[in-house]
Amino acid sequence: MHQIQLMIRRCDDADLNLIWTIIDDGAQAYKEVIPADCWTKPYMSQQKLHHEIADGVVFWGYEEAGTLLGVMGLQQVQDVTLIRHAYVQTRYQKRGIGAHLLSHLRELAKSPVLVGTWSDAVWAIRFYRRHGFQVVDAQEKNRLLRQYWTVPERQIETSVVLADAKWRELTERDSPQR
Repeated sequence: MHQIQLMIRRCDDADLNLIWTIIDDGAQAYKEVIPADCWTKPYMSQQKLHHEIADGVVFWGYEEAGTLLGVMGLQQVQDVTLIRHAYVQTRYQKRGIGAHLLSHLRELAKSPVLVGTWSDAVWAIRFYRRHGFQVVDAQEKNRLLRQYWTVPERQIETSVVLADAKWRELTERDSPQR
């Protein structure tokens, strides 16, 4: 029986064009979902991708038979780890690629993990909830997006933040109201 080789690996400079292509393709799912004033084509410019990497986003890729099918970024910001720019090529979605990448990146994270996504991207929210993340309340979301991300106010208004169990434990322990 023929076995297909699967691998999750850290992406490097040679992968930049592939990363950009996968993000643009995978982001098509957002086209009719996010506010029209937030949609751009391409979804992320190559200049923005370079800027994200310069700001510390490290991309990891899911490779099958030598072909990169999905990417997900990891960024350490202050005392948290952010999952950034998680995309799978459209034709390979719903095959567990995102779950494999998320699991791998969570193993690498040494601090609480946060994820931001568009509030109307119900499939993305459902995906992260299935993997143990919970949506934080609106006030906390606004604070977190301003503290850990660099995104426009309009994106803050139309996004959600999901937090892992480590984050919830930390905030419950540090919060005098709870």
